[in-house]
Amino acid sequence: MSGRVPAPGSLALVEALVNTVDLESGTDALDTAEGRARFGVAEGELAAARELRESLRVVCLAHAGHPSHREVAPLQELLTAAPLLLTVSAADGSATLGPAHQGPLVSRVAAAIAEALVEGTWPRLKACEAPTCLWAYYDRSPAGRGRWCSMSVCGARAKMRRYRAK
Repeated sequence: MSGRVPAPGSLALVEALVNTVDLESGTDALDTAEGRARFGVAEGELAAARELRESLRVVCLAHAGHPSHREVAPLQELLTAAPLLLTVSAADGSATLGPAHQGPLVSRVAAAIAEALVEGTWPRLKACEAPTCLWAYYDRSPAGRGRWCSMSVCGARAKMRRYRAK
């Protein structure tokens, strides 16, 4: 939906996962083998991947100050199954935090969120306020008050609706 630049670093994984479904058209990239392969999701893991996606969307909506779009499992509960591993380099003492297991999507998402928390980018991953969109986007506005995934589409529609309502 959005023509925005993807989220920085590993946060792009979270943004891409949330954006696997187009609510307006009803298409879901996870319905295809290619879409599942992009995230390393097996057919048997599809329900868990969708549950993770919608829990992430709820958090992105909360980052933008919007209410939940539906009842979902809390993200915290889903991430408890994703142990992280802290690695410290003997050479220079640098530390990295990553998934303990590279395979599961939930582990990679947990590591991406942890990295974004450290970098301070996590609160800027938001979801569009348009109820027919809810697309995830990275808010690069100076004040961090972006409301729509695209000003030219969702923003313009919202402003036109307000204008017509007057």
